[in-house]
Amino acid sequence: MVQLSLAQARRIALAAQGFTDPTPLGRVDRRHLRRVLERVGLLQIDSVNVLTRAHELPTFSRLGPYPRELLARLTYRDRELFEYWGHEASLIPVVLHPLLRWRMQRARDEMWGGLRRLAAERPDYIDAVETEVAARGPLRTADLDRPPRRGGGWWNWDEAKQALEYLFWCGRVAVADRVNFERLYDLPERVLPAEVLAAPTPDHDTAQRGLLAVSARALGVATARDLADYFRIPIREARARVAELAEDGGLLPARVEGWREPAFLHPDARLPRRVRAAALLAPFDPLVWERPRVERLFGFHLRLEIYVPAARRRHGYYVLPFLLGEHLVARVDLKADRAARVLRVVAAYLEPSAQPGDVVAPLLAELGRMATWLDLDDVAVADRGDLAPALRAATAV
Repeated sequence: MVQLSLAQARRIALAAQGFTDPTPLGRVDRRHLRRVLERVGLLQIDSVNVLTRAHELPTFSRLGPYPRELLARLTYRDRELFEYWGHEASLIPVVLHPLLRWRMQRARDEMWGGLRRLAAERPDYIDAVETEVAARGPLRTADLDRPPRRGGGWWNWDEAKQALEYLFWCGRVAVADRVNFERLYDLPERVLPAEVLAAPTPDHDTAQRGLLAVSARALGVATARDLADYFRIPIREARARVAELAEDGGLLPARVEGWREPAFLHPDARLPRRVRAAALLAPFDPLVWERPRVERLFGFHLRLEIYVPAARRRHGYYVLPFLLGEHLVARVDLKADRAARVLRVVAAYLEPSAQPGDVVAPLLAELGRMATWLDLDDVAVADRGDLAPALRAATAV
């Protein structure tokens, strides 16, 4: 069994996520984005746009400024990525489509109650929506011929939206494009590459082992629960598949200092001597989206406060941890003020183990790079948070 100190596990995890890869010297192109996708395996999508879309940030964190439209081109024009339920709604390399068909096949039993009720009560309507997409797609929800709205319901979605989401979850329609972040749905054969659709469908256990292997490569070292969470595989099923991978040599049993649960190391995981990263991380970044793992690796408590009432938020609405070297040393609540062309640091907080003198300059450098990337002209720091005074003083120099 491999024995790892916590510091070693942290460096393995950072290397696996691409934070030791060289930063591109010239213009970032699709080759660089492919490298990031090969590292992380998928990108979580989220609709919040107070800064920029969540799926655009992990690539910036690993590559620096890049053409934001490039990710959309890879997805909706080049068809190298597709939208589906991975770690929540995600952009996923199309080569993984066969490994997710078991989820499509089980969708009716696992989806949310409102969608199940519609499928049980109005299967004819769902079939009619699919027929309409086949005849007229790609379509937005608003393009469908809809029955009268019956009000309320699941996220206030009417039946047309629910029908499309049901079909999407089952793999009977796919997302062909987005316009103003709204999905356009079409038949999979008009969205996904023919060779992907023609690829054989693995059995349930083989598919889950394949996804867990992707998770293990992306995480470097992880518990069975960490591995299961990456693609949201039920933990009871994942434990059996993890054991099979370990038995076959696809995972190496390990012990990590301070971790209560057994760990597993990917055979190709690298242990760098040190990590010299400096990156702002989206709250949905694959490095930090599993909160218990973040606490185990970094001693950093991260809470998503978007849905917390403003008066009860501790750190802010859209808070990004700041990775410096091998540690999470600060957190900043950011907002892109597009009208004023300013990146606003609404609040800034220092971690207890960090020193302002070590953090301020590299953090300001990353904020400046982010502002440029977002086509903003300046960085403005408000006075909230214990790190804010030092940041404000540095911006005034």
